[in-house]
Amino acid sequence: MEALREQRVARREQQGQVRLELTTGERSGKIVAELDKVCKSYGEKTIVRDFSDIILRGDKVGLIGQNGAGKTTLLKLILGELAADSGTIKLGSKMQVAYFDQMRGQLNEEASLLDTISPGSEWVEINGQKKHVMSYLGDFLFAPERARSPVKSLSGGERNRLLLARLFAKPANVLVLDEPTNDLDIDTLELLEELLEEYSGTVFLVSHDRAFLDNVVTQVIVSEGNGYWREYVGGYSDWERVKVAQADADKSNAKGKQETEAKPVAKVESKAEVKPVAKAKKLSYKEQKELEELPLLISCLEAEQKAISEKLADTELYKQKAGEVKRLQERYAEIDEQLLLALEKWEAIEARSNT
Repeated sequence: MEALREQRVARREQQGQVRLELTTGERSGKIVAELDKVCKSYGEKTIVRDFSDIILRGDKVGLIGQNGAGKTTLLKLILGELAADSGTIKLGSKMQVAYFDQMRGQLNEEASLLDTISPGSEWVEINGQKKHVMSYLGDFLFAPERARSPVKSLSGGERNRLLLARLFAKPANVLVLDEPTNDLDIDTLELLEELLEEYSGTVFLVSHDRAFLDNVVTQVIVSEGNGYWREYVGGYSDWERVKVAQADADKSNAKGKQETEAKPVAKVESKAEVKPVAKAKKLSYKEQKELEELPLLISCLEAEQKAISEKLADTELYKQKAGEVKRLQERYAEIDEQLLLALEKWEAIEARSNT
């Protein structure tokens, strides 16, 4: 998360260059949306008031607010799906938006998993590279023998994994996830977190799941009442910490305290002042799977090495099959290297899981 935030700050510092590329008509796509003093009302109720922000490619944005605060309205404004009452909205070039919530009702019960992911083809294109659909389904925990099974045979958790596979197989550079964690089991939730971490496009996430927001987003846009929205660097915990500091400072000012060591009001504009909260390390889905599989791999390698040792102890082998001896010795050396790598990886993952 700290690395993601540093990348985001670096992109913001290059903002002038981005604007130059856009004005010269070059295909950049670095700016997803630029909003300046945007307002939107429904009747007498103001949903968005004087909101300004720049969303860059690669930003992972969480929207926080109570039900009815206008998160969906703000999101539609950012994506250009809704016109503002006042202010300006400039959209980036060639945006391809995919919605997770819209895909939930788009599964054909009779279609196979293969046809659902890649109808009429055995290949999918992921991040510009072709991948066989069987291998791709394997990334989402579907065994090869399940690939031709119909969708109706899937459990609830499997359906959600299939939806994720379909979502990430779409040629999209902007993902919109509206309460994606509601129906996901823990394995699928961890898989989604890992996919979003590796995803190079822009993500908009509407969720009440604080831990999920902390693990995924690089910034949050928060409803502060009366139609006002403000952006904070970091996740839910970072915003909550700044909110508490703001409340303490306001309370101190209200009482008229002028102590020099009084806690200053946190300024949203100063990115350096919003220091990310240190988060406990958590194993990714791949690491957890490796942690479970490595002991078995090590056991198999040791058993094979023991069997080779027994064969090499037979003096008759050297007289009758000299070529076989050489092959067994080479294989023994290969197993030594594989065991060393497996043990090092196991120790590293275990150390991470205990921090």
